[in-house]
Amino acid sequence: MRRTILGVLGCLSVSQQMMAQTDSIAGAHELKNVEVKATKGIKSKFRIDNTDIIGQGQLIRAACCNLGESFTTNPSVDVSYSDAATGAKQIKLLGLSGTYVQMLTENIPNLRGASLPYSLGYVPGPWMQSIQVSKGASSVKNGYESTTGQINIEFLKPQGTDGVRANVYQDNELKTEVNLDGSIHLTDRLSTATLLHFENRQMDHDGNDDGFMDMPKLRQYNIMHRWAYVSPRWISQLMVRALHDERKGGQSLKHTNTDSAELPYSTSVKTNRYEMQWKNGFTLNSDHNTSVALMMHGSWHDADNIFGMTRYDVTQKNGYAQLMFETDINEHNNISVGASLNHDYYDERFNPLGATPDAGSKATKETTPGLYAQYTYKLGEKLTIMPGLRWDHSSLYGGFVTPRLHIKYSPSDIFTLRTSIGKGYRTPHALAENVTLLASGRGIIIDSDLKQEEAWNMGASVGMNIPLFGKNLELNAEYYYTDFKHQMIMNFDGAKGEHTLSFENLDGKSYSHTFQVDATYPLLSGMTATAAFRLNDVKCTYDGVLRLKPLTSRYKGLLTLSYKTPLELWQFDMTGQLNGGGKLYDQSRYPAYFQLQAQVTREFHRFSIYLGGENLTNYKIDNPILHSHHPWSAAFDATQVWGPVTGAMAYIGVRFKLEKL
Repeated sequence: MRRTILGVLGCLSVSQQMMAQTDSIAGAHELKNVEVKATKGIKSKFRIDNTDIIGQGQLIRAACCNLGESFTTNPSVDVSYSDAATGAKQIKLLGLSGTYVQMLTENIPNLRGASLPYSLGYVPGPWMQSIQVSKGASSVKNGYESTTGQINIEFLKPQGTDGVRANVYQDNELKTEVNLDGSIHLTDRLSTATLLHFENRQMDHDGNDDGFMDMPKLRQYNIMHRWAYVSPRWISQLMVRALHDERKGGQSLKHTNTDSAELPYSTSVKTNRYEMQWKNGFTLNSDHNTSVALMMHGSWHDADNIFGMTRYDVTQKNGYAQLMFETDINEHNNISVGASLNHDYYDERFNPLGATPDAGSKATKETTPGLYAQYTYKLGEKLTIMPGLRWDHSSLYGGFVTPRLHIKYSPSDIFTLRTSIGKGYRTPHALAENVTLLASGRGIIIDSDLKQEEAWNMGASVGMNIPLFGKNLELNAEYYYTDFKHQMIMNFDGAKGEHTLSFENLDGKSYSHTFQVDATYPLLSGMTATAAFRLNDVKCTYDGVLRLKPLTSRYKGLLTLSYKTPLELWQFDMTGQLNGGGKLYDQSRYPAYFQLQAQVTREFHRFSIYLGGENLTNYKIDNPILHSHHPWSAAFDATQVWGPVTGAMAYIGVRFKLEKL
């Protein structure tokens, strides 16, 4: 399906993105905000790419405190802790690290580089209107960095319903969250909104008696303010945002042997981040959906990280601009062309244990202008073909070409076939993107000539809607293959020495195969079930040997059940996950494990109360930190986390909504 300028600007709700993506920008003033109340994920049958849409109805099925907790009921995205010291979470898509997933906020590249390690905690759940997860090669419009897919976040819109909304959350680990947002229509065309978020956890808990806090102490302040102007021919949206995040972990003074002569091992992460985003769309000819858009984004990210005696501080400044033009040539043909400019500046100060001050300090600048063209052929609802090509020139790596192709074939309402193939590129930043790996005693080695990463991704998916006993059974099957030509690999305890971590260029093969099948069916009136199973085969060459990639599960099973009573006053949700085993850094195995979570929600006139639990099976790693009693030794390691660090957790929360005072 064609993506109009209106959709790119993020002026459509989830249902409108599905049903009205070919509408003219001229009709924007007639659109009303629509919430998707479906409690299951929506597989968009209209889009040409393989996309899951997670609407608000699915987001509230769990506590969903932030982006990292929004994929609990989604079978495609894996979320896990990146280490046992900082509480940072990471995602995996198609079996590969989240660094190969292009993160977008309202269709603008964001949350990349230095912000990546903790980015899943920077987006509060109640702020999100929807999430779109696209797998495989994506459109060339958003740049060249997507390798395994894209995750686009749509925030609550000012042009939505007037009113005030609040969400208060508390769990048994004494973590408190408060979210408040309000919007108002100043005129028929002009609206504004403010979104506030605060979270705090200061509990010192050591459930596995290793002397370290299971979760760090955390405090975050987050604010967003935005304006929207929507007229028949001009749409403009302005957003400013500020964030302050503090995390303090390490050895617990409450549980550590105070008679030891060693200093306690501590971690500290202090982050300040500021963003500004401005998007404009203009209609030139509504009959042909001819429009032009200008989008700009700027961010300043500063993080100070301390891991024991190792200090790493980074400041990233980013500026991004995109100009795009799109028009329908006729009923069957559409063309989109555009230009983009991205500038990154990194100022890194790295002081490893025992090194002279600022021994690893450096400043890096990269400016990348680019051009793209994308053509779409559409034969009714049966066939869509979309080739795209872009050329970019990096001030560090020179010029490179990104080709991509999508095909969608739907001979009937029952069957849909999608195929895609395309290239992805990205500039690796060893420490900025992997700072949590400093939570160990390993010596850090970084090759001086790291290459630009380059990979091909290709895949196919089949979707079927089969009438069964008067209802629809939704079946989906997909296969994706990613093949790296150049890649920065992380070699633990390899040829460069025991207790070392080497960031180096790939010398050999690196690939991933993923196969997934899932089914959704309404078992009873008000009850929906989704079952999914995925296989991963992810391998990489280390020191001349092709091996399974560490900390990557070989398979995953998922079962979700959701039930609403006839009057929709009560909602019951349950999700079970079977996470397959895998290999650790030394190629020893870790086992498979099962997790269960559940939530009950009671709806009232203006508010709802929800009560739930996570990891109800109480499964956790016995020793998430290796050599925890000798934190200053080279063997100390808090980065080999393959499962839950904490046990069962209970929570309660209240959602409040007051429309148009």
